[in-house]
Amino acid sequence: MGEHQTAERNEGKIMEQYTSATLISSAANFIMDREETFTHTYRTYVKLRENGPLKLRFWHSNAVDSTWDKGEIARAGMAGGPWVIEAAFIADGGKEPDGTVESGTQVAVTFGTSRSREVAPGETFWSDDVSIDLPEGHFLAFTWTIRTEQAGKSVPFNVEQMLVTAYDAPGNHANEESAGSFTLSDNMQVLPAFIGYEKQVDKRLLFFGDSITQGVRTAKDGYEYWAARIGEGLGAQYGAWNIGAGWARAYDAATNTAWLNKLKQQQGLSNQETQIVLALGVNDLDIGERSAEQLLSDLQSIISVLKEQDASTEIILFTVPPFNFVEQREQEWRKVNETIRTASLPGVSRVFDIAAILSQPAPNEHQEKREYMSNQDDPHPNGLAGKTVAEAFLQWYR
Repeated sequence: MGEHQTAERNEGKIMEQYTSATLISSAANFIMDREETFTHTYRTYVKLRENGPLKLRFWHSNAVDSTWDKGEIARAGMAGGPWVIEAAFIADGGKEPDGTVESGTQVAVTFGTSRSREVAPGETFWSDDVSIDLPEGHFLAFTWTIRTEQAGKSVPFNVEQMLVTAYDAPGNHANEESAGSFTLSDNMQVLPAFIGYEKQVDKRLLFFGDSITQGVRTAKDGYEYWAARIGEGLGAQYGAWNIGAGWARAYDAATNTAWLNKLKQQQGLSNQETQIVLALGVNDLDIGERSAEQLLSDLQSIISVLKEQDASTEIILFTVPPFNFVEQREQEWRKVNETIRTASLPGVSRVFDIAAILSQPAPNEHQEKREYMSNQDDPHPNGLAGKTVAEAFLQWYR
């Protein structure tokens, strides 16, 4: 067996023991591109699905998941550059994400017992396990210092409206408990690809989509979007993982690179049923300017790859939400949803009609209900829409 296959098998064995500890997405849709080397520290506050004594582990993927804008800077499958984790810590972040951590609670995250790690382009790897006792109602604070040794592209991350509170600081401040060195981060979420905790679950439910799945435009630290509300409604015995990414499109996933690999590594785990929710299409029709036929072909390609990986995986396909499309974009949107509703696609187990929940009455189905828009000009669903969709999904799902 080759070195790459051995590493994949070892990663899979670890994944069987760990499930996602949070409903926030840490998918990477951008990449740091600097004209000089840098050393920088990032501290992010995350609400976990469960508190108390926990054994955590962090999985890293040094690649861009999905295309940002038109792909001039970041595109799906792009490998990150070389960089170094100088230090990483978890801590009790307290009840308020104010930049500090509770005194005496920081625990070092190690990699093969080392506190630092060199990261190669495109590499995936796990941290060692690390334990913490996190009081109910407290955030987990994840802090790490990253260093580059050459200019150019380096660390993949998520650039989008902040859904969690985060801080950053130039230099190495990972072991500091105070907030004195840090400033509030803006549109920059720098986290490992997977934050897992040791737990045996009955079923894994994976949410795979764009900014609407990610939860963009809902309240910071509110976990109001439908993926988070569904995970909360199902309870911790369901291993729910949100892999939504702003600007993402089906043809990103159809490249069968880093982003789709996140789903594939969750498939075929022993004694665990896996269900995948595919919620894609808005960005394909919009900035991607894809036809209905092209979008449906990409969705079918994704489904086929996932079923080849593990035929027992159940795939739940969402209709494409209304995004106030007009003219030709509206016509393509209608064609796609008609196909999904009437014929579905081979390999799909069930179809959930999210569009029917969010849409205005006919003949304006392509328009989103005003009360569900994040503002009068932005059709990203708000927290009320997240609540409505989640309630409908849970009733339908059960």
